[in-house]
Amino acid sequence: MPVPRFAFKHRLIIAAAVLGMLTTAARAQEPPAAPNPQNSPETRPVPTLNYTQPVSHFPNPIGPYTPRHVNAPNLANTARIDQLMHDGKLYLSLNDAIALALENNLDVAIARYNLNIADTDVLRAKAGASILGVNAGVVQNTPGGGLGGIGATAGASTGGTSLGAGGIGAGTNGLVSSTLGLGPQITSFDPVVTATLQEDHLDSVSSSLFNGVPVLAQNTGTVNFNYLQGFSWGTNVSVGFNNSRVTSNVPFTTYSPLINSSLRLQLTQHLLQGFGFPANTRFIHIAKNNRELSDVAFRLQIIDTVDQIENIYWDLVYSYENARVQNESLAFAQKTLSDTKKQVEIGSLAPIENVRAQSTVAQDQQLVTLAQTNLQLEQLLMKNALTRTLKDPRLATADVIPTSTVDIPAQEEVLPTEDLINDALRHRAELVETRIDLNTRDYSNKAVRSALLPSLDVFAYYAGSGLGGSQSSANLCANQTPEQLLLGFCAGPGHVPPVGATGIGSTWDQMVNSTAPDKGVGLQLNIPIRNRAAQAAQIRSELEYRQAQMRQQQIENQVGIEVRNAQYAVQQNRASVESARAAVELGRQSLDAEQKKYQFGTSTNTLVLQYQSQLATAESTLVNATVAYEKSRIELDRATGQLLDHNGISIDDAARGQVTRMPNVPYIAPRKDMPSVAQPAGQAGGPQPPQ
Repeated sequence: MPVPRFAFKHRLIIAAAVLGMLTTAARAQEPPAAPNPQNSPETRPVPTLNYTQPVSHFPNPIGPYTPRHVNAPNLANTARIDQLMHDGKLYLSLNDAIALALENNLDVAIARYNLNIADTDVLRAKAGASILGVNAGVVQNTPGGGLGGIGATAGASTGGTSLGAGGIGAGTNGLVSSTLGLGPQITSFDPVVTATLQEDHLDSVSSSLFNGVPVLAQNTGTVNFNYLQGFSWGTNVSVGFNNSRVTSNVPFTTYSPLINSSLRLQLTQHLLQGFGFPANTRFIHIAKNNRELSDVAFRLQIIDTVDQIENIYWDLVYSYENARVQNESLAFAQKTLSDTKKQVEIGSLAPIENVRAQSTVAQDQQLVTLAQTNLQLEQLLMKNALTRTLKDPRLATADVIPTSTVDIPAQEEVLPTEDLINDALRHRAELVETRIDLNTRDYSNKAVRSALLPSLDVFAYYAGSGLGGSQSSANLCANQTPEQLLLGFCAGPGHVPPVGATGIGSTWDQMVNSTAPDKGVGLQLNIPIRNRAAQAAQIRSELEYRQAQMRQQQIENQVGIEVRNAQYAVQQNRASVESARAAVELGRQSLDAEQKKYQFGTSTNTLVLQYQSQLATAESTLVNATVAYEKSRIELDRATGQLLDHNGISIDDAARGQVTRMPNVPYIAPRKDMPSVAQPAGQAGGPQPPQ
């Protein structure tokens, strides 16, 4: 068979092999498809920018090597807040407050970044790199509004943002994850191409009589290419293609320039440690689970934020109503003091009654001051929770007027406790997090068990080299006659250099047509004696997994207690509302009766003021009981994991930071009257002082 045709066939084979590797490399290194999780609201992906896909070389060849720009955060408030401003006041319903929080609250805005951060870990893991971890905790840096439930401290859920970073070394609900991600070393799934282009000039003083020249000069040009890629089933591919061109004045150099080319293709397959998908795709599984965990954690963030906003709102309602009640009581006391002064002047009352009335006014004035400052604080907390900035003077000084009130149902719906607990076990985000965490630990355990095995690799390689160039004019053997060759140092026909020159094409033919082949197969075995480090990692991984299982059961028990406690609180606060209503009615009738007795001279203004104070206390207690009842309903929805569903809140809107569907909180109604708390409200329909 002619050599050129033989070389051409080999070139086709080599080209096909390299093309096959490049084609395979272009595909994403994905593990086998895992079972899809249930597409429940707790696990449904949150819509965000997708950073899990890399920038392609097409149509921009340098796209993967250019930075991707992330927009600076928008620190301006949304237009919704301007729509609610009227006459320098912010009129706010509970639904409006939740909508503003979903758009502007900084806790939510900070947590929103975690979704995209988790995407980058997925992209990184697809390349075979180790993950960096994600922040999957709850951000609770908004003051005001108490929160209950598991891990009420800020950031107490998965790797809490406020307490510590998630990922390797920080696990779900505070459990350690020190072995997460350990396992055999993974070769990059992204093809890595390295190239060396070099031109070198070397002059050296000759130290040998045989060189025949005082200075040896050598020019070397190098063009080398190397290709490396790992695959998710444990195979590594490496290709080395090296070329050099050397010109020299050394007397015994056959070629100058000398062209040397070599090609080496090697396949390596792990047979024990690092074999199969579990060991090599562990970071991909962990990163995808972390991405799903970020979705669940973001849902938990929205639940906690909405819970907090509702609590702040009802605290504001209480402060607003309490200020109204105290203003009414003060107005009544001031009117009574004015009447008392007149009666003291005409001598119908003793001067001590005037002192008593003044003391009552002073006490009520103190209560009004306390109520007003508390109201101002609650207004500030509400504005801070619903905005990104308060730099606008008009907004900073605006009063917040709550326009929603509690609409207590005539008949309380009582659901079986076990049904509520079962709902909580299905919907609570904390339990979904623990299930994802256990799945992640299980993947990690498989990789750690693989690292416990000895290393046994099978490899096969093919290499070839070629030599070419032009005859060196400095070669002593080339300048001698045949008779001199037979008698001298260059004796023997085998030492006569070939005649003529060979170029790079001929050199590459030699490289692939088995002129100078180097091929073989082999096994490489590495057995760590005693293997104590791997044993420790494996048993520690198992212990952490079992610990996480125990923690899951503990959380389930805690959820059951929270649901029962929340249900009891609703029943207790409902009874408190009924009791407070009765007390208010009693206070009104008692005050009315005492005023009539006072008009007939059978009572004193001191007794009237006492009954008015009792009525004010009863009204404040009723407001407090009503707010406590509404808060207990919120806590019951949070405990069962259905706060967002019952309030009609879209997690998609929260992820985008733009509310397109208004929340619809149940059991609230618009306020029928909107009195101002700046002036005593007793002048507008409140109880009248005695005449």
